Amino acid sequence: MSLAERLQSLFVALAALAGLGAGLLLPIGPAAEHVVLPALLAMLACVFVQMDAAHVGEVRNARTLVVVSLVLNFVLTPALAWALGAGLLGGEPDLRIGLLLLLVTPCTDWYLVFTAMARGHTGIAAALLPVNLVLQLLLLPVYVLLLGGRAAMVDVGTLAESVLLVLVVPLALAMLLRWASQRWKGAGWRERRILSPAGTLVLPLLYAAVFAMFAWQARVVLDHAADLLVLVPPLLIFFVLLPLIATGLSRLLKLPAAQRVTLTMTVTARNSPIALAIAVAAFPDRPLIAVALVVGPLLELPVLALLAQLVRVREARGERASRG
Repeated sequence: MSLAERLQSLFVALAALAGLGAGLLLPIGPAAEHVVLPALLAMLACVFVQMDAAHVGEVRNARTLVVVSLVLNFVLTPALAWALGAGLLGGEPDLRIGLLLLLVTPCTDWYLVFTAMARGHTGIAAALLPVNLVLQLLLLPVYVLLLGGRAAMVDVGTLAESVLLVLVVPLALAMLLRWASQRWKGAGWRERRILSPAGTLVLPLLYAAVFAMFAWQARVVLDHAADLLVLVPPLLIFFVLLPLIATGLSRLLKLPAAQRVTLTMTVTARNSPIALAIAVAAFPDRPLIAVALVVGPLLELPVLALLAQLVRVREARGERASRG
């Protein structure tokens, strides 16, 4: 894991603070508004172009893990997201929607890094990535409309168009680029000229989007700074509860150590960039929803880094105990 990836949470916070300062001191808000969504779409295309569909076949070797992860990600987590929002954010509809968007979108990028750090099965983790992506593409409108209730206040057409724009278009462009570069230039050229540059662009594009969003909505952030703090308790509950549930189930089902790690990471990590892009597209007149989604990775990334270390130490101790 590179230094930039280790410090990603810090850099997101710095980008948010820099954007906030720029938005309050300079008249750049209207211009920044037009940067947010293009930067997020470009970032997602860079993420998707690195996905290799060949990994999907590996899920056949871990059916139990796959079934449990899908149940946790797409059944338990939405129910928990609704409960946390209704119980702790009942008077803040925009924050409830922001929390819901964040928690019902399983990660499709950086959880691979943390899985590798914790010595999980990265092949199976990579195989789960397109499965998680397709399911959240199909189910996200359902979750928002059913679980968001009156707080959502968005019609099906608008939400579907937003999901199509944010997920399907970058994914289609990325897959077309992978196919064309492979066909006409070969795998080596594609790796050097497409995949490697795309990997280096993901984080800068994320920071640019966060900077622009906070510059655009600087006054909203300043006016609602205290409100954003109420997101911390439900997020902490989620990031503590899900790893415990995943660990307990994986031990109950006697999954191999590497699969236990993979399950823990895939059900804990969330897809804040996709959620953020959808919030910007679907709720352009409710900026607090998008702003709330930046709080997620500020807490999530340090939690994932700590969790990777704890899981790695725990599994190492388990191996030593079994040998002894």
